[in-house]
Amino acid sequence: MFYEIPTERPVTPLLDTIADPALLRLLPEEKLSELAQELRAYLLYSVGKTGGHFGAGLGVVELTIALHYLLRTPDDHLIWDVGHQCYPHKILTGRREALQTIRQQDGLAPFPRQQESKFDDFGTGHSSTSISAALGMALADRLLGKESRTVAVIGDGAMTAGMAFEALNHAAHTGADLLVILNDNDMSISHNEGGLATYLSKNLKDALQDNMGETTAALFEALDFHYSGPVDGHDFELLLPALQRSLNTPGPQFLHITTRKGKGFEPAEKDPVGYHAITKIEPVDSKPVNTVKKPKFANIFGSWICEQAATDPRTVAITPAMSEGSDLIEFSQRFSERYFDVAIAEQHAVTLAAGMACQGIKPVVAIYSTFLQRAYDQLIHDVAIQELDLLLAIDRAGLVGEDGATHAGCYDISFLRCIPGMLIMTPSDEQELRNLLQTGYDFTGPAAVRYPRGSGCGTATSTAQPVTLGCSRTIINGQKVAILNFGVLLPQAREVAEKFGYSLIDMRFVKPLDTAVIDKIVDSHSLLVTIEDHTIKGGAGSEVSEYLHSQMYCNRLLNLGVADRWIEHSSREQQLHECGLDQAGIEQSIKQALENQI
Repeated sequence: MFYEIPTERPVTPLLDTIADPALLRLLPEEKLSELAQELRAYLLYSVGKTGGHFGAGLGVVELTIALHYLLRTPDDHLIWDVGHQCYPHKILTGRREALQTIRQQDGLAPFPRQQESKFDDFGTGHSSTSISAALGMALADRLLGKESRTVAVIGDGAMTAGMAFEALNHAAHTGADLLVILNDNDMSISHNEGGLATYLSKNLKDALQDNMGETTAALFEALDFHYSGPVDGHDFELLLPALQRSLNTPGPQFLHITTRKGKGFEPAEKDPVGYHAITKIEPVDSKPVNTVKKPKFANIFGSWICEQAATDPRTVAITPAMSEGSDLIEFSQRFSERYFDVAIAEQHAVTLAAGMACQGIKPVVAIYSTFLQRAYDQLIHDVAIQELDLLLAIDRAGLVGEDGATHAGCYDISFLRCIPGMLIMTPSDEQELRNLLQTGYDFTGPAAVRYPRGSGCGTATSTAQPVTLGCSRTIINGQKVAILNFGVLLPQAREVAEKFGYSLIDMRFVKPLDTAVIDKIVDSHSLLVTIEDHTIKGGAGSEVSEYLHSQMYCNRLLNLGVADRWIEHSSREQQLHECGLDQAGIEQSIKQALENQI
């Protein structure tokens, strides 16, 4: 058992010999427990240096070793659902020392990535995709006449999503040779919610008592899977033969293993939610940059919705398993009867909100931008067409830094603004977030407020004041260039505007657009510049461009935002610099546009 994260690289003589799973398979079975201990020590040390996910990884150390020991990877296929638990896999597949670069610019990706290693069969950042992908590979190999084995490892949290059961249902129909391993640690990121989680937890206890698991087996055997388990996922003497039997049996196999999130590190075992991921450990002698902790945008949302619920009994909060991240803990405690964590089921979350809205309830769906993508049909078909009152609080909008392209929230404006009747707002600071949340809540119809991960500029907040729809605010009246800002890049835009005497307008609304202010500035400014923490393609700048074109205005327009390519993992500041969205980049782009205009 480890009680603290090592700051010096641990001695790992056995692990150091494993540069490839083929070398792992040369070890005698009695050496695997020793290897697991060394792997845990190295994982703790490495994540301590870089930050990142490690609670899930600690829980699957033995499983990862066992799978690579019995499979012939990469010829056999191994798909890790979500990818939070993939760090041990990366360590055993030739990326041990490189793990100290994970989530950093030009370093390892935080999740499995095909382009990174031949051992990463499928890129997995969002949950519940593993069984579908694994089934596709198994069926393709059958068509191609390849004799390979396919394994999907899915957590009990990810099993709450409908997509997982769609894949299970189809797998039974095909009769494919596929092994699905349910890693049951009673956790996702937050504590699991829902009937399946309760079912597994209750029947797991019964199964462990009678060593049968008959009740749990019934659920999956009804889907024509051969069920085995539950098996202790930390005991090689039980795990290896159970895996071997499942791998050697043809047809759809389901192996239920039990693990402990944070296994082997006492603080993580006691607090698996708090230790789902950590920031890097700073040296003892390092000086704090700023001792004043600014509230995050999520904190502003959490405070606002509690205030709203206290005054309006119609207010309900819905989240797809993001209670901590969206800061709904206080709401869940104070207004438990109006709090609905639907587990990892974004599609259901939106349509659930639609059903509530039909009955006069005012639902607020707190959802990350990257996960809202999964509920797009429901947003159009179930909400927008019926013109229902629903507020989307879109967290993690824009570039998100170290989690990389799979979690970037760079597309919501483009896929929302084409929906008739949508209200889309982009607050620039903490007070504006409060104001626009209230505006969206008071609006009749579907509304969305997008805000980023982390903290803002530290603007003090007071009671929310709703804003007139489509009304911008002019920050600086200047000349020649007018900067139209959409969102939290206002400080960078302000630096440029003040330096050169440009006009600066905080647009607030993407839809409806403040066309009146555009009409006002077109004659006095030769260049209009839009700035947004969002993809340029189809973003807020496109809304401005379409309006200028519709009115046949001849002003030059420069759209600044995220380029039309995947922005890989690095710090948010590095990503903004890469996209030319820091102060220097904005200044240079405007300078170049003006030079080309002459």
